[in-house]
Amino acid sequence: MLTPRLRRSLLALTAAAALVLTGCASTPDADPSGSAGAAPQSTASADAGTCSYPTDDREPAKTADPPAAEPTAAGQVPVTVATSVGDLAVTLDADKTPCTVNSFLSLAEQGYFDGTACHRLTTQGIFVLQCGDPTGTGTGGPGYSFGDELDGSETYPAGTLAMANAGPDTNGSQFFIVYADSQLPPSYTVFGHLDEASTKTVAAVAEKGTEDGGPDGAPKTPVQIESVTAG
Repeated sequence: MLTPRLRRSLLALTAAAALVLTGCASTPDADPSGSAGAAPQSTASADAGTCSYPTDDREPAKTADPPAAEPTAAGQVPVTVATSVGDLAVTLDADKTPCTVNSFLSLAEQGYFDGTACHRLTTQGIFVLQCGDPTGTGTGGPGYSFGDELDGSETYPAGTLAMANAGPDTNGSQFFIVYADSQLPPSYTVFGHLDEASTKTVAAVAEKGTEDGGPDGAPKTPVQIESVTAG
């Protein structure tokens, strides 16, 4: 039987997990720490070889043009994310998640991520650093959205790069880096991974905790993205 103290602790961890992975909303449509059932199939590709990026009802956090409908990248795409704590070596999977990678590369080429801070760190329950919002509030996006690219087999071990969302098919610009193995339902598009050294760099930031000492908040060690470069 759960004691009142343990019950409160579990609820706090669930709340942290729910909040940290949302993008462009304060809470997700479904609790990512609960039972998600069968994950939806990929909905980002409207037709074979094309993607859809409809304008959403929010003002862009930073001016950006939607990506072209036809992705140009293929295979494993190396990317360097230059940050204030060091360069992160990332590999994007353009074959498995073509529309997500297409959007990420488009935003990177436009300098959308340059000068933006990773605004949220979670150190209990799930272990992620969330980035990609120029406003630093967790509510900003590029002014368009796109569908999930999921097959139901997604897992989130250390080094995973995945999209934050506010429910099914609400992807924008926010993404999260998993710095330690995390248990999550397959509801977040996994579009790449960091190498071991880069994952350790993010884990070192997490070791310093959050600004207020809680399990969910801005990292005590600021992480600012300076540039994102493919190739």
